[in-house]
Amino acid sequence: MPAIRRLAAILAADVAGYSRLMGADEEGTHERLQALLGELVNPKIAEHRGRVVKNTGDGLLAEFASVVDAVRCAVEVQRGMAERNADTPPEKRIEFRAGINLGDVIAEGEDIFGDGVNVAARLEALAEPGGICVSRVVRDQVRDKLDCIFHDLGEQSVKNIARPVRAYAMSAHAVPSTPQLPAPASLGRARSLQRAVIPASVIAVLCAALVAWWAWPNGTSRTPSSQPLATASSQTPTAAENTLAPRLSIVVLPFANLSNDPEQEYFVDGITDDLTTDLSRIPDSFVIARTTAFTYKGKQIDMKQVGRELGVRYALEGSVRRLGDTVQVNVQLIDTENGAHIWADRFDTDRSSLAEAQSEITGRLARTLDVTLSADVARRIEHQHGADPDAREFVMQGRAIWNRPRSPTRSQEALQAFERALEIDPSSVDARIGIARVLAGDASDGFSNSIERDTARAEALLLEAIERDPNRSMAHALMVLVRRLQNRFAEAKSEAEQAVALDRNNLVAIRQLGQTLVLMGEPEAAFPYIERGLRLSPREGAAVAYSFLGLCQVFSGHTDEAVSLLRKARAENLRVFWIRLTLAGALGLQGELAEARSEIAEALKLKPEISSIGKWRAYLATTGHGFPKWQALMEKTVYTGLRRAGFPDE
Repeated sequence: MPAIRRLAAILAADVAGYSRLMGADEEGTHERLQALLGELVNPKIAEHRGRVVKNTGDGLLAEFASVVDAVRCAVEVQRGMAERNADTPPEKRIEFRAGINLGDVIAEGEDIFGDGVNVAARLEALAEPGGICVSRVVRDQVRDKLDCIFHDLGEQSVKNIARPVRAYAMSAHAVPSTPQLPAPASLGRARSLQRAVIPASVIAVLCAALVAWWAWPNGTSRTPSSQPLATASSQTPTAAENTLAPRLSIVVLPFANLSNDPEQEYFVDGITDDLTTDLSRIPDSFVIARTTAFTYKGKQIDMKQVGRELGVRYALEGSVRRLGDTVQVNVQLIDTENGAHIWADRFDTDRSSLAEAQSEITGRLARTLDVTLSADVARRIEHQHGADPDAREFVMQGRAIWNRPRSPTRSQEALQAFERALEIDPSSVDARIGIARVLAGDASDGFSNSIERDTARAEALLLEAIERDPNRSMAHALMVLVRRLQNRFAEAKSEAEQAVALDRNNLVAIRQLGQTLVLMGEPEAAFPYIERGLRLSPREGAAVAYSFLGLCQVFSGHTDEAVSLLRKARAENLRVFWIRLTLAGALGLQGELAEARSEIAEALKLKPEISSIGKWRAYLATTGHGFPKWQALMEKTVYTGLRRAGFPDE
């Protein structure tokens, strides 16, 4: 049977906590679920003229000719479930989450496919147990027909859907209080309507109108005009439409090939593809899919029009020139609301391997753009809000503050922003990660008033974040630092490896893996990770990166190279006492005792209480540097050099 397209209201439902229920009582859960489907759910779907497309083990997919019928059905099913669960212990309750969307589907046999189905499934995941979540078009269709109250969840960026989805939710508490909805029309009349033939021309017009509506930025409705649909996207958006674009929304436009060599096109397109993937990993980002972005390839582009057509705030464009083994990339970040350039840079590499060059360029670009976008979004938030932004915006403010040069004052400002985000949204994974980042960073850098207390809270928050989202690379990367502070180095290494596997350009993860390997006494294994981190971000955190590279060299017996790297570390940040002490130790090994003593004196000005090797050793042990092999290497190298320069043992 050939595939056909049609409009349908799609209801997706699943059982919340199904794996937990099956683990506790597999046979009992299965029997109770089948009874509920047979006695409540399936009869309600049939009563409201729906059709069960398929069962999915822990849920089902159904379609309806009417979106009103789909919502009626969902409300009555959830009300019936609430009544049945009233006398059931919470740990044994079967509770459905339901998502409803109205969209174009591909019907093939008894099954249906397409974005319309995918959006319904994503809405289901946004619903709370016992609740219902619907798309904007569903809410608009039933708003004046049913007495249902849906709470606006705002724009939601959901997996495998290119555009943001405006979601509306009815909580489990609201379902029982929803008035009894009007009964549907008779089944006989409905069947006669289903048999009616709709002219193909009418279907074509309806589909074109729907596509045009969805193509409008963020699905926002607009007043019909006499302007033809074909040119509607060139209209100037209103201020309200602009504010609906996700704050971290971006399209990576196909980079231009300036090499005068058509065979280099694959290399240039590869950079565009990889960068699109890498930017998609930024939390809360909305990145236009590659297939959509490449429709602009080779065309004259108006950035404002791109922003309107795709519903994004930023566009990234660039060019690649390759001459022999030298690759040069020029890139610009553009504000699509006004066409202004926010940031521009040039990246050069002389990598002979194109794969290595591509990886290095896209990694540096992704890292730089992460910081740049966060900072620009924070500026927008501060400008647009006089008082109280929402949780996500507080998270973005916290990130922007954290990305500035470190100080105790800035740490507290970032912490306050993340704490406010968690207060507004107690379920926020990003707020937990932000708070843990500040607490663990302060404990490691000596800003903390109680290392034990801050480490314990950071650990608890990260465990909660990982439980909610085990694939969040940053949560694992920060857990590395926590485990090091607890002197649990094997676990720290495992977390670091997992963090890097989840995100190859996570600078924190890469550096934490390198530093952990150094602290475990494996400098040769650590060196490439620390070097890679320095390539990803040549400026941010360079002092620490150069200092650990210096330690790799001093532990490996290459004192001259170590001194050179440690001097670079000192130049990057003159106010880090332990960099100066490490440099003094390397200079002592080299025999440069006068310079070594000068560095010791400067270190004592910065940290007077660290007045001996013993006190430094004890301090390092409390800040995640307590691995025995590390201490043995320090004793053999840096501490020996310090003794030669006259630094006392106790």
